[in-house]
Amino acid sequence: MDLLSCNIIEKDCNNDILWAWTYPSIRDVQKTLILRKCSFDLAHPFLYGRYRNEWFYISCTEVFESDCLRGVKQFALVVWSRDFNPEKYETLCRILSKTYCKTGNPAMLLKLFLSVITRGACTTEENGTYFTKDFERNSIQNNTTMVRDLIKLFGLQTIVIYTALLLKKRLVVYHHSLPHLLKWVHTFPALMAHRPEAELLYPWLDLCPDEIDQLISSQSYIVGCSDSRILSRVDLFDVLVNLPAQEITIAPHAKESLSMTKAHKEIALFLVQLAEREDLAEPQIVSEVADKTQELVAHLRSLATEVSSGDKKAVTVESIRLKKFSPAVENFLLQLALAENLLA
Repeated sequence: MDLLSCNIIEKDCNNDILWAWTYPSIRDVQKTLILRKCSFDLAHPFLYGRYRNEWFYISCTEVFESDCLRGVKQFALVVWSRDFNPEKYETLCRILSKTYCKTGNPAMLLKLFLSVITRGACTTEENGTYFTKDFERNSIQNNTTMVRDLIKLFGLQTIVIYTALLLKKRLVVYHHSLPHLLKWVHTFPALMAHRPEAELLYPWLDLCPDEIDQLISSQSYIVGCSDSRILSRVDLFDVLVNLPAQEITIAPHAKESLSMTKAHKEIALFLVQLAEREDLAEPQIVSEVADKTQELVAHLRSLATEVSSGDKKAVTVESIRLKKFSPAVENFLLQLALAENLLA
């Protein structure tokens, strides 16, 4: 089961913060992270992010006099899990939060929490039965992304984003509004549908040492950040996407590795024309982009040769150079082979 832990943080009528309940346990570094992230902003009650290889989902709820939580003004329910699935955990958090408001008893939360872990389901009077299987990512992810809108926002420049993702570069997405950032950032992996959706995704980064440290050793990631200081942190990105300004910046050190070729220009035009097709729904657009990517990868595989072991084919520097491509095309194909684990 993907669920790891559940926490409750209360804010009393004096605005004091109390870490009220945890099951089964939480590390000090996680506790520090959540207390920093938890703003109790009821205008944006559901937020989520990633720390190392674990995901956290924060749901804030206002407490009313009719609720069984005397002296409590607000509380945040936090769920930690191994998987990325905002839709699933927003629904679960809402069910658990309603139960806590109604009963004021963490034991009732624990009962539901354990039911989800053991049976993949839980039942309440107000919400009926909640099934985790109803939230499989492969059936809902394409309905919650905004690939069409992203392409329309950046036009032909979208090819820079596409290439950065294709070659597994360090991509940072900036928006000053955290809810808007979270709304947009999970669209970026959808441009690479042939790869695991959340493999490289860090939707919400604060520029704090403990969060930056998790990126330092990585050569590839998709990071969302709402702190404007990220705009000058060239050490943290190869490509920066500034959503409010509708600007894409390539860091000086990455310009050579992101040189455009004729193929890039053709794909850029393909993406723009695709976004203009009103007969296609979002899942179809994602699928069309994936097909175009697979064409590229298939072409790359056709250049592979048998390696010394003889049991598989791989792309080598020699096999690429024998084709006498231009330097830009050669560089692109070698980087793509590395990104797709095809380089010997």
